[in-house]
Amino acid sequence: MNARLSETNDSVFCSLCKAGGIASFIFIFYSLITIVILSVFGGPPSNAAEAFSMLETNRILGLLRMDLLTVIFIPLYYLIFLGIFLALHGKKNAWSILALLSIVVGVTLLLATPSVLSMLNLSDKYTAATSENQQSQLIAAGEAILVSDMWHGTGAIFGGILIQFGALIFSILMLPGTVFNKFTSYVGIITHGLDFAHFFFLFLIPSVGVILLAIAGTLYLVWFPLIGVRLLQIGKQAQA
Repeated sequence: MNARLSETNDSVFCSLCKAGGIASFIFIFYSLITIVILSVFGGPPSNAAEAFSMLETNRILGLLRMDLLTVIFIPLYYLIFLGIFLALHGKKNAWSILALLSIVVGVTLLLATPSVLSMLNLSDKYTAATSENQQSQLIAAGEAILVSDMWHGTGAIFGGILIQFGALIFSILMLPGTVFNKFTSYVGIITHGLDFAHFFFLFLIPSVGVILLAIAGTLYLVWFPLIGVRLLQIGKQAQA
């Protein structure tokens, strides 16, 4: 019975590590697509009227500019950091448990805040509205939604802080270099440290916060492949 249980646990460990590795590479794909969308078509709308116009002109492009892809792909963080947690034997370390809980709560908070589907519904009603009064009410409702969305709402910002806090702890726990190499750890510390700091600078010195986020965003394209390759290696080694 114990042998079978051990084999089952090893199988689950391998599968979850591999899943985390695959999720890391999928996240790179998402990041590159997002960069292209922002560079070529522009970012999210600045007001409700612009959002309605975007969705009416080109619904698919409007949804993409309003971060529909983020809603789809951000849950991959669950798999990526669960894989890191298991690879670091996190159940034996209170800091790893705290880091994983912080990320799980942060991602969940973030997923509760996207406005894209709500704005889509309001946009359809705005198009069908037959009076200026109805349209004005719908624009007001849209403005209220945008104020509380994933880039402005308190829940989303706090969720982002929790995610970066947990990721920073995991990166520090990699420092001994026994599971992940030190380079991966240093890249993670710089990447998530800058992303963590940018939230606070956005309130104090917004221009500095934007610069920190831009640097961190570039470093993610280095960090995710490092994590993905290593998690896949760990999964295969444990299976051998």
